[in-house]
Amino acid sequence: MTTTQGCAAPEQTIALPAGIDLANQAVIQGVVTGADTAYARLLDHSGEFTGEVVVSDEGIFRFFAAPGDWTVRIIAGGGVTKDVQVEARLGEVAQLAVAV
Repeated sequence: MTTTQGCAAPEQTIALPAGIDLANQAVIQGVVTGADTAYARLLDHSGEFTGEVVVSDEGIFRFFAAPGDWTVRIIAGGGVTKDVQVEARLGEVAQLAVAV
């Protein structure tokens, strides 16, 4: 597993990490363009905060989520915020492209 600067999380790439069994996972991932630094926040169907990741230098983020309706909120420099609605389905990768 590749890690960066002591962080326990694997490096974010568009390819799923080895060993991920999509038969038992619902994945939300995407690429953010137009921002130097950004965060991706996962909100449940009621708008409650569930998780947050730093978007990689290549603009990539990923969440493993329960099946259902979610909102991915991209928070970028300069106070830019963009919400994207997405449905996570078991056995599938929901792929997002977000321009900010």
